[in-house]
Amino acid sequence: MRVGILSIQHESNTFIQTATTLADFEHDVLATGDEIYPIFKDSAHEIGGFFAGLAETDLEAVPIFVARALPGGTITAETVDTLISQMLTALKQAGPLDGLLVAPHGAGVSESERDLDGYWLSLVREQVGPELPIICTLDAHANVSQKMIDACDATIVYRSNPHIDQKDRGIEAVRLMERTLKGEVKPTQAACFVPVAINIERQHTSSEPCASLYCQADEMLQTPGVLSNSIILGFPYADVEEMGSGFIVVTDNNPQQARELADQLGQTLIDRREEFVANLIDIEQALQRSEQMAGPVCFLDMGDNIGGGSPADGTAILHAIESRQGPVSFACLYDPEAAQAAITAGPGATMIGLEMGGKTDDQHGAPLVADVNVVSVHSGHFTESEVRHGGKTEFHMGPTAVVQTDYGLTIMLNSHRTPPFSLGQLTSCNIEPGDYQILIAKGVQAPLAAYRPVCPNLIRVNTPGVTSADMEQFDYKYRRKPLFPFESID
Repeated sequence: MRVGILSIQHESNTFIQTATTLADFEHDVLATGDEIYPIFKDSAHEIGGFFAGLAETDLEAVPIFVARALPGGTITAETVDTLISQMLTALKQAGPLDGLLVAPHGAGVSESERDLDGYWLSLVREQVGPELPIICTLDAHANVSQKMIDACDATIVYRSNPHIDQKDRGIEAVRLMERTLKGEVKPTQAACFVPVAINIERQHTSSEPCASLYCQADEMLQTPGVLSNSIILGFPYADVEEMGSGFIVVTDNNPQQARELADQLGQTLIDRREEFVANLIDIEQALQRSEQMAGPVCFLDMGDNIGGGSPADGTAILHAIESRQGPVSFACLYDPEAAQAAITAGPGATMIGLEMGGKTDDQHGAPLVADVNVVSVHSGHFTESEVRHGGKTEFHMGPTAVVQTDYGLTIMLNSHRTPPFSLGQLTSCNIEPGDYQILIAKGVQAPLAAYRPVCPNLIRVNTPGVTSADMEQFDYKYRRKPLFPFESID
């Protein structure tokens, strides 16, 4: 039996001014057919899980189409038209299939389709017909629609944040597909869309308040007839009707059971909703607290969260460190212009008044202007052998320079936005994490898999920007109402 693999993945931040284009997908992954396997075969991504799981069965893996881009702004209509045309053509050319494994992100938004993932999944369903089993994996930061649920037989969401279980979820999807094709089970699913938006600052799945919610879901998996269940944490930076949290339950041909159990999980979140409101710490409070902590202290720069689509050049924390003339700290900034200037100057050079960061927009701080010494220059390529958020093993920062101020602030300047998902980003450029009191990581939960082993303490810092943890500062036009914490749901 032949099982196809399809994916269009993008986490779209609709508050970003810059659109995502075809070039962004071409820079990351845009592949068809036999091009796909070499990209994902050794990865911890769910598509890597599809391949690994299928290899353990008698099912044939048929890679068809994969497109992925780093989180960013709304995708242009032209780009979506191109991607979907390529995908549907590749699907038609793949020949007869017995099942489909699909991997959307779940928070894709385009200029033409605000529910992008529901749109393309529905087109796939229309093309293959109602009988072909389609099993879907989703990022936990999805904004799930009923259209997504209706297009698939089963949906399986990552159970960890940082996302270190992606490959496992891909394998789980394969095992459910195998049982389905053998006639052992007939998946049916239901979703509960709770009128609650879990703040991203509260979305660490191994800590409370999330940990006990996942324990409840895990216990439910022991219920006879339950094949899978999932918690949708939600993505607050996509202004869409579906924005918010929810639950999915997949049962063996029992839609009423799926509905009742999904609603049961949903009621738990409603009852506990106050626990999922953010605890916000500003920059000055974070710096004061860090003075009493053993280092390195990881400052999670929530307003410039690259994994949420931010520009990666926010300077708010750096200006505060400059004003204090310390402590000894490290940060990474996306700034191709400054990186190239430092590379041209060369290691050992002193640069007067180098402008760094704060150039993409006016929401993440002004450029930091400082006299710096150029420490080193690098190609920007590094690898990660451990399972980390996102499942990637290869990273390309582009031409990179490391510079240092006279007050101990070390800044890595890179040419491509690179999320802080691997310490290889530092060590590949001869940065030793233990040399710093503060390590600034532009994220909220995702960096923890990499940084927790070297940072005895961490502080999530409420910084300004397009991924601010203060959801109530955003001007939503499309979100559903009422939605807690914006409105009361009593």
